[in-house]
Amino acid sequence: MGLPDILFYVFAAFTLLFGLLVVANPFSRNPVTSAMFLVLTIISMACLFVLLNAFFLAAVQIIVYAGAVMVLFVFVIMLMDLKEEERRRIKTFGVVTGIVSVGIILSVFLKSLLGCGDSCSLPAVAGAAPVVEGDAHSLGLLLFTKYDLPFEVISVLLLVAMIGVITLSKKDLK
Repeated sequence: MGLPDILFYVFAAFTLLFGLLVVANPFSRNPVTSAMFLVLTIISMACLFVLLNAFFLAAVQIIVYAGAVMVLFVFVIMLMDLKEEERRRIKTFGVVTGIVSVGIILSVFLKSLLGCGDSCSLPAVAGAAPVVEGDAHSLGLLLFTKYDLPFEVISVLLLVAMIGVITLSKKDLK
């Protein structure tokens, strides 16, 4: 086992640990602490991209998610000004919805993992120029041809999240 393999397991463990601490944080009930653990999760994932020689994706992960999106999250957390009593209540609808969502995501993940096999490898084209891993052009070409529907679904999801943030941050004018 070489150094890249060891680093993969270290960063994968960090990603899982920090992702768990985002949701179940034993250190503090403050949402800002969870947001900071989310930043550490994103940085660990960027390190995994570097190990895959996807330097462009690692840079985008850091700049866009750890930078811009996390600043937005922290501003929303600060604007909401949650009281201590509201933070401690666990709503059953949210817990049930979260468990169902995780179950659906896990089933889709396992279905794609178990049903893929050798058929997921791309066919080799004779005489084709070698593709540099992590190249922005090949990533964009793949993203907008093969994965255009998931790309659009994620953009709609981000739009819904932005509308939810605006709705939650509005103060009651009574």
